[in-house]
Amino acid sequence: MHLGSLALLVRDYDEAIAYFTTCLGFALIEDRPLGQDKRWVVVSPPGARETRLLLARAVGARQEAAIGNQAGGRVFLFLETGDFQASYRAMRERGVRFCEEPRQEPYGTVAVFEDLYGNRWDLLQRRGTAG
Repeated sequence: MHLGSLALLVRDYDEAIAYFTTCLGFALIEDRPLGQDKRWVVVSPPGARETRLLLARAVGARQEAAIGNQAGGRVFLFLETGDFQASYRAMRERGVRFCEEPRQEPYGTVAVFEDLYGNRWDLLQRRGTAG
């Protein structure tokens, strides 16, 4: 078994696709209409083999209120890289909003960023995973 996809609430499919593919460099894996203005939209980080995000357009007041706050203000997702400095530089150049400067922790190099909706992520290179 493995955890294949996580649903991420978004305001609009097309703006979310643009952000994830342009700013974060994710690949658009699937974009299929499901009827009634619903779509099955899946993106994946560069180099990922199994992990994917299902971009789910929020429906109704309860889901809309959760956009950008799916973890109650905590870091929600962890984007791991083998080259922190290159990934950090490229993401900043593409307009990703970092909340802090990179820092060293016992587990590796990390910096928190927010996606276009305000969900908090860690960009992380675990200690000993260079290259």
